[in-house]
Amino acid sequence: MQLIDWIVLTGTIAFIVWYGVYKSRGSVSVEDYIGGGKNAKWWTIGLSVMATQASAITFLSTPGQAYHDGMGFVQFYFGLPIAMVIICMVFIPIYHRLKVYTAYEYLESRFDRKTRTLTAILFLVQRGLAAGITIFAPAIVLSAVLGWNLTYLTVIIGVLVIIYTVSGGTKAVSLTHKQQMAVIFTGMVVAFFIILSYLPESVGFTDALQIAGTGGKMDILDYSFDFENRYTLWSGLIGGSFLALSYFGTDQSQVQRYLSGGSVRESQLGMIFNGLLKVPLQFFILLVGVMVFVFYQFNTAPLNFNPAATETVLSSNYAEQYKDLILVNEDIQEKKQKLTLNYAENKDNLSEQQVADFKKKYVQLEEQQKEVREEAKLFIDASDEEAESNDKDYVFIHFILNNLPRGFIGLLLAVILSAAMSSTASELNALASTTVIDLYRRNHKEAKSEEHYLAASKWFTLMWGVIAIAFASLADLFDNLIQLVNIIGSLFYGNVLGIFLLAFFMKYVKSNAVFIAAIITQAIIFLVFELNLMPYLWLNVLGCALVILIAFIIQSFTSNNTEIETT
Repeated sequence: MQLIDWIVLTGTIAFIVWYGVYKSRGSVSVEDYIGGGKNAKWWTIGLSVMATQASAITFLSTPGQAYHDGMGFVQFYFGLPIAMVIICMVFIPIYHRLKVYTAYEYLESRFDRKTRTLTAILFLVQRGLAAGITIFAPAIVLSAVLGWNLTYLTVIIGVLVIIYTVSGGTKAVSLTHKQQMAVIFTGMVVAFFIILSYLPESVGFTDALQIAGTGGKMDILDYSFDFENRYTLWSGLIGGSFLALSYFGTDQSQVQRYLSGGSVRESQLGMIFNGLLKVPLQFFILLVGVMVFVFYQFNTAPLNFNPAATETVLSSNYAEQYKDLILVNEDIQEKKQKLTLNYAENKDNLSEQQVADFKKKYVQLEEQQKEVREEAKLFIDASDEEAESNDKDYVFIHFILNNLPRGFIGLLLAVILSAAMSSTASELNALASTTVIDLYRRNHKEAKSEEHYLAASKWFTLMWGVIAIAFASLADLFDNLIQLVNIIGSLFYGNVLGIFLLAFFMKYVKSNAVFIAAIITQAIIFLVFELNLMPYLWLNVLGCALVILIAFIIQSFTSNNTEIETT
């Protein structure tokens, strides 16, 4: 990184922190601090909702996901617009009518305190874990690629977020989200056009898509019902709808964003805005990853994109075998470059048979390269059990640091850190709000002043920030960061959504039945996940269906016993 990159990076981050503190100063009540003054406009709500979901994981993992597996991941988001419509019709009017600070307040008026407390605790557990991951994600990748100290990075990111989140609460989070989304949009668009400019003159955008399609990266829709495939049209529409409905409808980190709206209409417009823009945004981010793939068809890609893993294996007893694989990979890469460039330069004059021959040879070389990369991962794992051989999360950052012009590297790093800060701020804000409103204030026997609860909100925000930093220091990369966050959510969201659907639509079911059903359902979901019986997206459907079914059975049994005793 050059001086100009450091100036762009530090200047952008410093401005966002200062802006959040300056614009949100002066909160004097819990309503100001947690509710954000209840005067946010629809565009602020929409951008804040998107920024909450679009963490650094999105911009680190998603391009890498597309690079390795193609555009199919976009199916994960197909259920989101459906969920937005349902939330606008059902959830938002109810929350606004009851004038609640958190989603879980409603559950006490419908059921009882213990159901509200249980649901709030389920949220605190899963969102507390996610907050640590959103800090850990950029820290681990930047540490490996730039050589920065991981612990220092984790603490710095966490502290920056804590400063303006503790200072200004919900309003600070929403205001900084607008600035962060501006940085994110600008950075990704710039990266996209720079990649296109790096392709050979004979390769236009359409040609790049054809090359990507030959490599299997443009297979967007999968109509199969194969449970072995995580991302299909049906898992996206059904499982994705349940996940999005639970996340946006019952997760306080999102509910708090649109509860800050000045009216029901402002909140609804904000959510529709998010629903209309989110899928194209994710499609574009995946497309950036596909263009990185095309770029490396004409340029040499490393055997493994994680430099720390490469350094580890080259200093081990497997160094010579790994160096041999590097040479094999370079040979395959050279053959692919010649083949692809020849196709790009002569595509208009090729016969159908020649095009078919090109595709056949290309696929064969692609398969050979995949085999070499998998073998390289085995040597990395053998050299050090703690080395991270899975390099999906390192693809985009490697491209940024090794190929972008001066100044733009700082901009893209600012994108990653801005995204980390935006989602983490929302999570800390929501964790503190839920802790204060649903646990601390609700179970506090003595009445306290607004100033007391305002101070408590700030202290709990600080507490959750410290917890998130601590968890981030213990986290691991798993298979892919963006999948890890969604897996954690899917373990809890279906159950929570089912509780809310019972509350909204099924007056027959009472509190005790719901409370017992929720505990049983959570245990079953953990067991199903542990046994790997289905893809994680379907856990949202299973959890929702189970808690509703079990609650009905318990309620029916209880009602029958009551009738017998009465008779």
